[in-house]
Amino acid sequence: MGAKGLCGGGRQGSGGSRRDSIRPHAALDLHRGGVDLRLGRLGGDRAFGLGQPAEFLRRQPRCHHRGGHRGLLAFRRPRLDFGHPHRGPDRRRLPIRSQDRRGRRAVAGIHGRGFDHRRGGDGSVDTQGIGVSLPVLQAKGLVKRYGHVVAMDDCDFELEAGEILAVIGDNGAGKSTLIKALSGAVIPDAGEILLDGRPVAFGSPIEARRAGIETVYQNLALLPALSIVDNMFLGREIRSPGFVGKWLRRLDREEMRRVARKNLTELGLLTIQDIDQAVETLSGGQRQGVAVVRAVAFGSKVVIMDEPTAALGVREGRRVLDLIREVRDRGLPIVLISHNMPHVFEVADRIHVHRLGRRIAILDPAEVDMSAAVAIMTGAIEPPPQQPQRQQALPA
Repeated sequence: MGAKGLCGGGRQGSGGSRRDSIRPHAALDLHRGGVDLRLGRLGGDRAFGLGQPAEFLRRQPRCHHRGGHRGLLAFRRPRLDFGHPHRGPDRRRLPIRSQDRRGRRAVAGIHGRGFDHRRGGDGSVDTQGIGVSLPVLQAKGLVKRYGHVVAMDDCDFELEAGEILAVIGDNGAGKSTLIKALSGAVIPDAGEILLDGRPVAFGSPIEARRAGIETVYQNLALLPALSIVDNMFLGREIRSPGFVGKWLRRLDREEMRRVARKNLTELGLLTIQDIDQAVETLSGGQRQGVAVVRAVAFGSKVVIMDEPTAALGVREGRRVLDLIREVRDRGLPIVLISHNMPHVFEVADRIHVHRLGRRIAILDPAEVDMSAAVAIMTGAIEPPPQQPQRQQALPA
């Protein structure tokens, strides 16, 4: 069979043209993976070039006048039409994304959507019956082992909407491991975590942050040499609009300054005059305030604070407690880990007492005094029976 038969042949009769009778792209349709043996610079079927002079092959028009379908070219220039920003300039022989990866991610809210983006509301939702309000953040039966050391042993946790929940316990009680599991820094060996009543599995703190859980660590996680603005938007910088921001990665520093100044003013940090000054020039209370403002600015579901008043003076600690109340008044639930019992009983709505890797008691600061809480925490007295999950009457 000649090249004419392989490439599809020409029209019957005398009306066929030379272009119609010899179609270079037909060989590609038959054998896309063939080796390029022609001099016309377009890969195709080997039979097309057999028995043809070189001058004949040079005169053949290129398929589609531009070298054929862009998806079949081994190397091609990237187009700047912004049609497919996720594609690179060369997609030949690359595997097509599977359907499961095209769907929703395992962690909701990873593209700016929350679990309630279809409902248009925030907070816990009644999904089990009238009068039951689901916790915003919940953990059931968490277990974490480091060799023979059991850091969490069937640990439970519930955070309700709009409350300040304090977690107290002696050293080694598992408080830090629990917080790391809730914020994605530690993956538990067993148990489940629920956000707004739906199971989640965080593989890293970035996934937890995208889901709306922000953490203020004891070391503040601030870079002293950078400015306040740079620390607030660290890893979440705002790009300039248009071409310079998308392709040249230019930062919109004016917008970052405006948002940072707005967040600092809303939470009452008026003592900071210059938001471009380095963090190392701030006092301890001001640094803690910057870390809290950063968490509130990006936390849409939960804010976790690990020892926020540690190593602070009386006045600075008082200011941090005021910040915690202001965050609660804005509707964000807060998890507070602290060894400072006076601060805990001053701001907490409920208290979880942990010992030996599990929660042993749930206390109401209005009903239990500080000495009894310390005795329960240290094991001097037996803890009271844990109350069932609080039920709230919903409007009819």
